[in-house]
Amino acid sequence: MKKINIILIIGTLAFFSCSGLKVISDHDQSVDFTKFKTYSYYGWTDESDQILNRFDKERIENAFGEEFEKRNLKFVEKDGDIIVSLFIVIEEKTSKTAYTNHYNMGGMGGYYDYDFGYSPGFGMGMGTSTTHFSESEYEVGTLVCDVFSSETKKLIWQGIGTGTVSDNPEANERGIPKAVAYIMKKYPVNESK
Repeated sequence: MKKINIILIIGTLAFFSCSGLKVISDHDQSVDFTKFKTYSYYGWTDESDQILNRFDKERIENAFGEEFEKRNLKFVEKDGDIIVSLFIVIEEKTSKTAYTNHYNMGGMGGYYDYDFGYSPGFGMGMGTSTTHFSESEYEVGTLVCDVFSSETKKLIWQGIGTGTVSDNPEANERGIPKAVAYIMKKYPVNESK
């Protein structure tokens, strides 16, 4: 099998929750995905240890494993009908917000009209406004699942989930399976009932 490149950006491990998870996918329309019965993992690159700890790698693989089994695919160590490649990209982002308070301190005013003389003013006079700025940093994680045909060595499906990350192990325990399930909803074979 040709070497499949896995891209990893080095950073702090975190994983995204499902709230606000954006999922996109694409697949080869000419492929009959129902003919595949087994899958194998391509594996993680050495650099992945700098992003993923053992626990999160297992959480991700187990979550995808459960989703593939729901679609009648069995895991085999090697030479599966499809090869699954997983990778993560983590990017640091900055959010900027501004909030303006408007305080009208002025009172009733008046003006002089050349035709009619002095007229009372209606409305508030000059006021003040204060704008508060704030910045916050956060991480965005992108989990990519590439599925290759073992026979043709070509990419036949790609599912991508992008969302804000969390470095909380309990949140990852709950969030990873949900995020993977959202990604796999786009897989061309539905869950079997």
